[in-house]
Amino acid sequence: MKLLEGKKAIVTGASRGIGEGIARTFAQAGADVAFTYRSSAERAQQLEQALTGLGVQAKAYQSDAASFEDTEKLITSILADFGAIDIAVNNAGITQDNLILRMSEEQWDKVIDTNLKSVFNMTKQLARPMMKNRGGSIINITSIVGMKGNAGQSNYAASKAGIIGFTKSIAQELGSRNIRCNAIAPGFIETEMTDQLDEATKENYFSNIPMKRFGTTAEVANVALFLASDLSTYVSGQTVSVCGALNT
Repeated sequence: MKLLEGKKAIVTGASRGIGEGIARTFAQAGADVAFTYRSSAERAQQLEQALTGLGVQAKAYQSDAASFEDTEKLITSILADFGAIDIAVNNAGITQDNLILRMSEEQWDKVIDTNLKSVFNMTKQLARPMMKNRGGSIINITSIVGMKGNAGQSNYAASKAGIIGFTKSIAQELGSRNIRCNAIAPGFIETEMTDQLDEATKENYFSNIPMKRFGTTAEVANVALFLASDLSTYVSGQTVSVCGALNT
């Protein structure tokens, strides 16, 4: 039997990168997967077809994670289509980097709303259905930047640090209902963004990473698989760094 056989999962921001990797890994492990995208409709449809081809139910939903109203409608639709949600991965996120002297209020608000408020939006909507099902696993994607900070990313760092505190609080609030809440803090991960870096820049990054390489989306997804599955039934309120020992 596959690790997530019979489970229903939602992954936000899954049309590319880490979210796509998690959606694919969950489907390969037997889960039915609902996932969201904001604007990449063609890529989302391609992913939906790929997941369905693995023999599971899969459906893409266009939704703005920062919108409470959109999230409410999203969860209503997913519950109607899938019947339940056992696993939620809050992955949707953006960056709008700038030094504090140059950062606009709009840049601050947009990152906080997309990265942090979205986690509240989703958890708020999922709490009652998961309580009704007497269990669930919520996985929030944070970042080592939320632990270490980073010059030029005060908005991003604040949003990701907020996710860690939120995760610990929800684990305490919902633990008695058999609902677990954990976070994953990726370091430098190979994505379309890192593909644009030249070799000299990559080598500079590698020099600061003890394992001397970027991680892969599959390596992050495997940790999500562990936290989503029954292999981690007594793990809650934790933040797992996937960073090649960078945050050590």
